[in-house]
Amino acid sequence: QVQLVESGGGSVQAGGSLRLSCVAFGYAYSCMGWFRQAPGKEREGVAVNGRYGNIVYADSVKGRFTISRDNAKNTLYLQMNSLKPEDTAMYYCASRCLMTAAQALGDPRGFGFWGQGTQVTVSS
Repeated sequence: QVQLVESGGGSVQAGGSLRLSCVAFGYAYSCMGWFRQAPGKEREGVAVNGRYGNIVYADSVKGRFTISRDNAKNTLYLQMNSLKPEDTAMYYCASRCLMTAAQALGDPRGFGFWGQGTQVTVSS
């Protein structure tokens, strides 16, 4: 049984930073990623750390967000800098890629397990 627990969300002003964490219980798959979903919008990929260590980012977050992991702690991170109001969303952690990292970034069906999410709100 795999359980993913996210934390670190909150409310910040534009230009601020947050770091999200996702702890994997049960089993930590090598391929994990972050997605987000704003009200009324589809869930979209933010960043994926592939099973071979390859990393892919959505164009909208390149240069601002950094995905990383601590294997000793079974934890995935998302460092978010220079936050914008359009980054406001529920952020979800996902694990167990069912396709390549690049494919999984573009398709939520590319992951087998999901966390419950953590809310990020960026005010202007």
